[in-house]
Amino acid sequence: MLFTLLFVAIVASACTSTSGIDQEIRRVMSAQQEAWNRGDLEGFMEGYDRAETTTFVSGDEITRSWQTVLNRYKRRYQSQAQMGTLTFSELEVKTAGSDYAVVDGRWQLHRENDAPHGRFTLLFRKTNGNWRIIHDTTTSGTP
Repeated sequence: MLFTLLFVAIVASACTSTSGIDQEIRRVMSAQQEAWNRGDLEGFMEGYDRAETTTFVSGDEITRSWQTVLNRYKRRYQSQAQMGTLTFSELEVKTAGSDYAVVDGRWQLHRENDAPHGRFTLLFRKTNGNWRIIHDTTTSGTP
């Protein structure tokens, strides 16, 4: 009986913790989406770890370091019209211990003349008490 109660307490604690991680990561991504939709690239980048090791993979290109990723975004999106409205959907958060999580999902931009979209896989790490993206692989769907 004692073993059963202990087991239930451990499982409940793990579920609560996993649920908490899921919610924290979703808050980070929601804040990113809101920043993007305001035209705030620096705010969007707050979801990424400010480190030289932060990595962004898209197409046949790998970009390393938080600042270089921000510079890439600034080159590609020089106006609110180019940025459009960002939507994340189909988010699946999978924890890997207490300090790492993988997120799969879809992204879509709604712009005046087009609606680019695709999928992403993000690796989050808890750093200084905050969940931040350390690796981002983003793909584009066929138009």
